[in-house]
Amino acid sequence: MATLKDVQHGETVRVVAINGEGSVKRRLMDMGITKGVEIYVRKDAPLGDPIEVRVRGYELSLRGEDAAKITVEEAKSCQS
Repeated sequence: MATLKDVQHGETVRVVAINGEGSVKRRLMDMGITKGVEIYVRKDAPLGDPIEVRVRGYELSLRGEDAAKITVEEAKSCQS
């Protein structure tokens, strides 16, 4: 399965799992990234880190290291 770090900008994906542990996983969940939520990847930095996403109606920047811990699948519905 792909991770959020692998997703190209302009794509919408659904979270399958968060693979971090302890405080990292808790921080991601506190930001609204939970299993089943859709994430729209708005843009990424030239070197791929950080990436800017839209989740639950707000903009969020994630480090590539954290994005790599989020397992995703293609979402059926689109979010703009």
